[in-house]
Amino acid sequence: MEQKLPEKRQRISTLGQIGLQQFAPYLMNRIMGRYNATLRDDFRKQGLTIQQVRTLAVLSVTDGVTVNDLSVYTVIEQSTLSRTLDTLEGQGLVRREQGVTDSRIRHVFLTDEGRALFTRAWPAMHDAFEAMFDGVDDAEYAALIAILQKMLKNIRKHDI
Repeated sequence: MEQKLPEKRQRISTLGQIGLQQFAPYLMNRIMGRYNATLRDDFRKQGLTIQQVRTLAVLSVTDGVTVNDLSVYTVIEQSTLSRTLDTLEGQGLVRREQGVTDSRIRHVFLTDEGRALFTRAWPAMHDAFEAMFDGVDDAEYAALIAILQKMLKNIRKHDI
């Protein structure tokens, strides 16, 4: 069943007609850019990059995922993720293990040191998250999450 856009969105054909402040992808990109910039300085003091912390964050929730799935979860291109994992592994924060049934597949695990480091990084992430949602009530937050999940389902190329 084909979904139709509301009539108003069907008639608008240019970004100028929509306007940046009404164009959701622009707003989402600005929000995430600001969130990452807020965290970047704090992480830099800990010797970490946004990509490294994003990797540790995903592994803190979904440990033992394949490198391919980790690339999807972290929204990091595989070549960049590979370099990120090399660094994290060199620091003893993650370990990669060969797949049991397919030796070409690598699973990534958080080490105790990696978990401890992420635990230290989490308060800054949580504070930035809380600041972002200041004044947003529980119902608004739940509605936003439902909309974002629906949007992700509409565009995703992976089952995760």
